[in-house]
Amino acid sequence: MKSLRKTRRIQVIAAAALSLVLATVLIGYGLRDGINYFRSPSQVIDGPPPASEVFRLGGLVEAGSLVAGDGQTVRFIVTDGAARVPVRYTGIRPDLFAENQGTIATGRYVGGVFEATELLAKHDETYMPREVVEALKEQGVYRHAE
Repeated sequence: MKSLRKTRRIQVIAAAALSLVLATVLIGYGLRDGINYFRSPSQVIDGPPPASEVFRLGGLVEAGSLVAGDGQTVRFIVTDGAARVPVRYTGIRPDLFAENQGTIATGRYVGGVFEATELLAKHDETYMPREVVEALKEQGVYRHAE
């Protein structure tokens, strides 16, 4: 009787461990396309990612770099004060998107140009995404809004 309980206990523990591993693998597989890493312009220039990698690029829209193209296409440069990355975006720009403002773009770095599929802008005069603030502080160019 004692060995039967011991065997059942081991079976239950093994089944629970297997279920936990399976759940972890399924969650990781399901989220693989939803996880985008953040990079500053300096990080992109220092070590360009492969063209197949989708990531978020954040910094300030450089003054004088915003050029509206054909239809909804816009080109601009994102900078963190130390490096500059040209960006091309086709779509509707957020209302608060402007030069000298913080932005985060999601897309791929292909042939020296970041091709954005999504563009985010700050939502009021004091907000800037945390990742952008940290990247700008690393470069020593962050100015706190007053």
